[in-house]
Amino acid sequence: MNEMSKVWPSLVRVIVALYWLYFASQKWNGIDWMRGVIKTTADVNPIPGLHQFLEAVVVPNWAFFGALQGIGETVVGVLLLFGIATRWAAILGVLLAANLALTVAFGVNDDGFRWLYWLGLVASAQVVVSGAGPIALSRFKWVPAYLR
Repeated sequence: MNEMSKVWPSLVRVIVALYWLYFASQKWNGIDWMRGVIKTTADVNPIPGLHQFLEAVVVPNWAFFGALQGIGETVVGVLLLFGIATRWAAILGVLLAANLALTVAFGVNDDGFRWLYWLGLVASAQVVVSGAGPIALSRFKWVPAYLR
């Protein structure tokens, strides 16, 4: 295997980190805009059980769930960017992306834009499989084993 092919997992990890940090940054200055998105998403969600959960639990507590989403996206982005706890961070990214793909994506009228949510799921799953790559802080011996 040549040197460039060894670096690909690290490059993919950093790109996925930037993806998550981009979406997280939209929530850093406030989440009030998410109230309408969460309400609309709950109204149009066609999945039985999930629709009722969104209306009964998430919509009344939209601020908590909005903040939780933003914190989760930030944590995933930072951990992936530095290559710390990479697989765990990517698993959290898969869960966050699945949440978005099964909820917010139904509120989007543009099918092309809807795939952006599934992209986060697939890209995060790729990082779970490939790991941190050679360029990551987790490669140093001083990093605790649970963060590798």
